[in-house]
Amino acid sequence: MSGLQQAASLGGDALVIMTPLLFAALGGLLTELGGMLNIALEGLITVGAFSSAVVAAATRNVGLAILAGGLGSALLAWFYASACRRLRVNEFIGGLATNLLAAGLTTAFSARIFGTKGVFVLGLGPAPKLEPPALHSLPIIGEFLFRHDILAWASWLAVPLVWFMVSKSTFGLRLRAAGANPLALKVFGRRAENYRLAAVILSGLACGLAGASLTVDLSAYVPNVSSGRGWIALVAVYLGGRKPLGILAACFVFALAESLANWAQGFLHVPSDFILALPYALTLLGLVAGAAWKRLRPL
Repeated sequence: MSGLQQAASLGGDALVIMTPLLFAALGGLLTELGGMLNIALEGLITVGAFSSAVVAAATRNVGLAILAGGLGSALLAWFYASACRRLRVNEFIGGLATNLLAAGLTTAFSARIFGTKGVFVLGLGPAPKLEPPALHSLPIIGEFLFRHDILAWASWLAVPLVWFMVSKSTFGLRLRAAGANPLALKVFGRRAENYRLAAVILSGLACGLAGASLTVDLSAYVPNVSSGRGWIALVAVYLGGRKPLGILAACFVFALAESLANWAQGFLHVPSDFILALPYALTLLGLVAGAAWKRLRPL
């Protein structure tokens, strides 16, 4: 395999890895613009993956599994947002509690439904792929861009959709006002809490699609399948400058690091634990670099 083909293969793998990160990060962007730090992304991805697995095991239908992942996570997001709104639960504590609740409930229900707390193979077929006939067979670009399933394409399509929503739509303008100046909404008889609630539910739907993409890609339910992706997605929101295109770039960098780590395991004589830690080390470095940039920028 030539160097260009190898690079295209690594880039194509990165786009697959990026799918759940991008979904979750775009969901986190909506809550961030609404003035609510959503640290429950990790738990929402976990519940989305589990909900998808349960329906997949019962129906063997990819479409229903994806839908169940989105709805299951959106329901948990509504519960989390309602607790913060009606019971005045601190959003940070509520987010941590949501993550812990998701981990505990999925473990308990996995043992009850699947009969195991470990990996459960679903026997689910792959998601349909969108392979334009004239493009997917191209030597380099076809390998990189035109051999992915509908979930990957949906995550890319979500980038301009979210941009339009937050920049051009009435809902987006009011959502940003809820985060930047809630009193301005109150003057016009609108409640910032309603827009924050909608943003959290939408972020739950996005995280559910992220979890479903993991379940469908593996064709199995794997405990703790989110594996820190919710936290990486949250970092991507800030490294991307709270803009959809910036978030896309940040998610691709993190995904490429994981793709390189997977590739390096077979070639470098380095303990696998160090290689697998590369994406998380990159996340930490990204946080430090982002903080340093903010401090130096006014100068």
